[in-house]
Amino acid sequence: QTPGDEAGIKSATIKIDGKYAYGYLRSERGVHRLVRLSPFDADHRRHTSFALVEVLPEADETEQVKINPDDLRVDVFRASGNGGQNVQKNSTAIRVTHLPTNIVVAVQNERSQAQNREVAMRILLSRLVDLDMQQKAEERAALKGEHVSAEFGRQVRSYVQHPYQMVKDHRTDFQTGDAQAVLDGDLDDILKSYLSSQVESASASSEVGAN
Repeated sequence: QTPGDEAGIKSATIKIDGKYAYGYLRSERGVHRLVRLSPFDADHRRHTSFALVEVLPEADETEQVKINPDDLRVDVFRASGNGGQNVQKNSTAIRVTHLPTNIVVAVQNERSQAQNREVAMRILLSRLVDLDMQQKAEERAALKGEHVSAEFGRQVRSYVQHPYQMVKDHRTDFQTGDAQAVLDGDLDDILKSYLSSQVESASASSEVGAN
């Protein structure tokens, strides 16, 4: 993770293992909106903040996307934060830029430059696989003549903790009054609601195509 400039967390990468993990959690992709009394505001005023969530399937060597070393620019720099003497004396952090797509991956959490590079390359491969999947999906949609309608606002979900408690998914209209439980990780009902809506949408599209 990367600490915020003043407080909190600026960005973080987590790995989730489990059966159908990507299938369940891909619904979390998008912009998430949080309304709360900020713990970082001495006057305890209400603040609205946004977080962008990316969900990527972990790529392995069987994936067809290949990375050409000539397409990479690798920068080495000193890691930030409290990393001890190793961080202070050595440039262990890695920033990898994939020049054709301009995808940038920076990793600084591991203890050695080689470990950071290995993690960065895995993340880069996952993002390239995800990009390839999106491009193929767009190509299929174009062939079918599908049109994706614009959503209201940019957020896929809102979390409101003040002046009332509510979480609402703007894609499915699912909502619950237990905002803290959702923020603590209770996502089952939200995930099931999204998956059900996707099944219904796919079924409706198939019926239209058959007619």
